[in-house]
Amino acid sequence: MAHFSVGDRVRLRKSHPCGSTDWEITRVGMDFRIRCLGCSHQLLIPRVKFEKAVKAVISRFEEADPKQT
Repeated sequence: MAHFSVGDRVRLRKSHPCGSTDWEITRVGMDFRIRCLGCSHQLLIPRVKFEKAVKAVISRFEEADPKQT
């Protein structure tokens, strides 16, 4: 099981009707809310379906560590 967090950008296997295959994760849990980076359309899909649809992780969201200031 892969670990995903809010702010990660992923590439899905199938393209969105706008032509983009890149999405940003905006909610995690039993369901994932993802936002298309091409047209900003949002979609809520079950975790199992999302994990099967992910082709690659484009970038990980890096939170600033407050201890390193």
